[in-house]
Amino acid sequence: MKPIIYSSREHSLDPSLVDPDALHVIHKLKEAGHSAYLVGGGVRDLLLKRKPKDFDISTSALPEEVKQIFRRSCILIGRRFRLAHVRFGHKVIEVATFRAGENEGDLIVQDNVWGTAEGDALRRDFTINGLFYDPETHEIIDYVGGWHDLQAHTLKIIGHPETRFKQDPVRMIRLLKFRARFGFEIDDESRRALAACREEIVKSSPARLLEEILRMLESGASAPFFMLMHEAGLLEQLLPPVSHYLHGPHADEVFKFLSAADRFHAANPKITLDRAILMSCLLFPILETEVRNHYLNKGLTPHIGDIMMLTSTLLRAVLTASFSHFPRRISTTANFILTTQYRLTTPSGKRQVRPRLFRIKEFELALKFLKIRAIADEQLLEDYAAWKALYQQHTHHAHHKGHPPPRTRRRPR
Repeated sequence: MKPIIYSSREHSLDPSLVDPDALHVIHKLKEAGHSAYLVGGGVRDLLLKRKPKDFDISTSALPEEVKQIFRRSCILIGRRFRLAHVRFGHKVIEVATFRAGENEGDLIVQDNVWGTAEGDALRRDFTINGLFYDPETHEIIDYVGGWHDLQAHTLKIIGHPETRFKQDPVRMIRLLKFRARFGFEIDDESRRALAACREEIVKSSPARLLEEILRMLESGASAPFFMLMHEAGLLEQLLPPVSHYLHGPHADEVFKFLSAADRFHAANPKITLDRAILMSCLLFPILETEVRNHYLNKGLTPHIGDIMMLTSTLLRAVLTASFSHFPRRISTTANFILTTQYRLTTPSGKRQVRPRLFRIKEFELALKFLKIRAIADEQLLEDYAAWKALYQQHTHHAHHKGHPPPRTRRRPR
């Protein structure tokens, strides 16, 4: 297959935005007699005038040959998917050898069959991620029609969508991720395949699925992503209690909190919210419903001990029913964040200041979640400002008194 090549006069990629360390890696690989290109999401983002998160490289050089070129600056990682990581201080440039196309209909368990640039493009997931960029000639190389789809704002699977979803079901999550992030339309064939293959998602690695979901919570596009996951029926497979809640009358509450987290991200792009805070965005509306049903609707005012028990029961139910196992740090921290909200905004409406709370390391996360709640509901802005002032006053006083740093809360048994 002959690629379509777009010269610098035909595309709008600004070469000055390419990471100089990535350019250095490509230059050294070519100098050693190998072909090498900038590939995937980096090329896509540069063409969309977005700042790439990573600059990945594909090359004809084998992993061991990359190691030989960069020596101590390079480490080889992975079994299922062998990669070279070239290090520049704390920064890593990922270098992958061209892979061959995938076998039709097989669930991928290893991917170390070397191939050509064309084969490497054909085995990628979506056409918009299949573009190569040669920084020395400033050409875009397109084997898969990705240029046209990028201009048309279309998400299209490379190859037969049903087969590709069965080979790697996580691609269904990625399809919705790009739909949420870019607002692109999914082509009809891929949409039909998504509906037909949604139950295949449980064949994926739970850890890999959890990482994709957590990354999307951090992305600034969590509200549209979870809406798409719910509509596609994937959330029912992965987080059944959350999916069940979204079928109820208070579903909008979840999306209100996710939208608030997205707005926080838009205002503070360099700050990544703790994953326990983001998990709390999903669970706090459910907890509020449980508190109303068990206490408030019956004219009862729950004690903080009742809240703690209800929160632990809810977390246990959600995490037990979930396809992926959440790390204990996330679940225990989320437990503290959720419970503490009923100290910061009590059902009785009375503010009770307990200085010992300020000495708990996770209190700052609970306060930040109160800020998310205040973004979602402006009536809480006064509460957030008051608690923030009290916390700052305490930390300032503790610093000048030489008190020990905040203690980490003991995990509940």
